[in-house]
Amino acid sequence: MSDKPKIGISIGDVNGIGLEIILKTLSDSRIYDYCTPIVYGHTKVASFHRRATHISEFNFNVADHPANALHRKPNMINCWEEDVRIDMGQVTADGGKYALISLQRATDDLLAGHIDGLVTAPINKDNIQSEEFSFPGHTEYLQHRDSKQESLMFLVSDTLRVGVVTGHIPVSKIAESITTDKIIHKLKLMNTSLQEDFWIRKPKIAVLGLNPHASDNGLIGNEEKETIVPAIEEARNNDVLAFGPYSADGFFANGTYLQFDAVLAMYHDQGLIPFKQIAFETGVNYTAGLSFVRTSPDHGTAYDIAGKNLASEISFREALFTAIHVIKHRKETAELNENPLVFAKLSRDRD
Repeated sequence: MSDKPKIGISIGDVNGIGLEIILKTLSDSRIYDYCTPIVYGHTKVASFHRRATHISEFNFNVADHPANALHRKPNMINCWEEDVRIDMGQVTADGGKYALISLQRATDDLLAGHIDGLVTAPINKDNIQSEEFSFPGHTEYLQHRDSKQESLMFLVSDTLRVGVVTGHIPVSKIAESITTDKIIHKLKLMNTSLQEDFWIRKPKIAVLGLNPHASDNGLIGNEEKETIVPAIEEARNNDVLAFGPYSADGFFANGTYLQFDAVLAMYHDQGLIPFKQIAFETGVNYTAGLSFVRTSPDHGTAYDIAGKNLASEISFREALFTAIHVIKHRKETAELNENPLVFAKLSRDRD
């Protein structure tokens, strides 16, 4: 049992669907064959959501530290003592406050090595803002906590993997934020993640253009010729099998994405709109390039259905299993590389 990874789970906005999809996922006893889940929140808040979703015969083991978590039970670390007002489906200051407390406590344990990975339930990017959280989203916060200059927002599913060069920035700033060096760095992060996290030995990566029709040879902008093509060429010189740039609309419409292991989009909506259209229920948001493993479902707080027992847990469950698989792949990769065989050329004059 000690070989099973301990997966920390932050609860997200207490007025959204986060705890509903967590409870529905952890109600399946088969989960405990693969991991030990540890939820960071409070049992009183969880009980409110359990009643709202009509989940019976479900109880958390309360642990004061991940080391005391039970392997065959859902575990809860109570991160505060006061009562919390729940206003289902509403955007409130408390929703952001307790989402941040949960995320901070889980990240602290993650960085300390007390848990092996983190799955984050959806937050509201507005009400979570504070002196302690001044970031566009989870990705940027966790990159900062991990002291990394860059990371990759990587949406993954069984049929499609999409990363983005620019993430949560205004559309007006996209073009000026895209540089050859940045594209190269994102391609390297993606290539490394595909090899080490997803065990794809020789990944083929498609790169999308920025402009409509990938500029039509310079008729609609110069970014492809001046920025994107040089990045692709440099990446290929560094053993990254990158191809493109492709026109985004036709690339997804005619199924060209099925010929590649991953796709690098230039900006958020260019990549995430087709990804969510193709793989919404099974899609997972994975943050590549960090020293630890973090995943999340590829949807938001869904205030409109919060507390109505309508939320699907499929994406969250996929996020949990993706974290488990990546942790396993990283561990096995490290073991395989610990004592590699010495490479030697065979002589033509062997006996």
